[in-house]
Amino acid sequence: MTDTVRADGRTIDQLRPVTIERGWSAQAEGSALISFGGTRVLCTASFTNGVPRWLTGKGRGWVTAEYAMLPRATNERNDRESVKGRIGGRTHEISRLIGRALRAVVDTKALGENTIVIDCDVLQADGGTRTAAITGAYVALADAIAWGRERKFVAPSSVPLIDSVSAVSVGIIDGEPMLDLAYVEDVRAETDMNVVVTGRGLFVEVQGTAEGAPFDKRELDALLDLGVAGCGELRDLQAAALSA
Repeated sequence: MTDTVRADGRTIDQLRPVTIERGWSAQAEGSALISFGGTRVLCTASFTNGVPRWLTGKGRGWVTAEYAMLPRATNERNDRESVKGRIGGRTHEISRLIGRALRAVVDTKALGENTIVIDCDVLQADGGTRTAAITGAYVALADAIAWGRERKFVAPSSVPLIDSVSAVSVGIIDGEPMLDLAYVEDVRAETDMNVVVTGRGLFVEVQGTAEGAPFDKRELDALLDLGVAGCGELRDLQAAALSA
């Protein structure tokens, strides 16, 4: 890595300060308030004994997610999508991404016929809202499963969580691959990518786009290496939060 110093003083391979406040909501079966620098996302997990009709009797559970941004999460107020009367395409896309990421590390048979819905609400946005949401959602999910086990909705000997999952953004700024882009970096990135990785280092999803010039395999490899290393740090922070 080079000795390039970014606008906020970080090196190119350094995460923003990350905090995970587990159990932030008193009502939800699992919750976490996660901060990636100036980005803050509240993740809550709601546990229901039972599954959608299309899964009834199949001996499997279901995990899904919904994502939303508060009207003043950004510099200017945005109308609530519920008031507009329709959910935007970006919101649908991110909701599905979070759900896929979580289901990648859940054994739905071990979960039993139970449903967990994760709500990820962006309180403040400064880049990387979807990656912060995935990382915080895992902590909320783990606590919701523990809640269900304590109440015997989940069998004591079953292991619904087969791994952890986290996510981070990477990108190329002024020709330099960088980890965990803040908004001021994201808007000028030549390449923008989100990397979702399990605790074992396996890829769940890679979303990458050349916003300017196309990128080559060397740059792709550098971005993936940054993403995997960053997710390894996030995995350790998740584990620390869940053991506190």
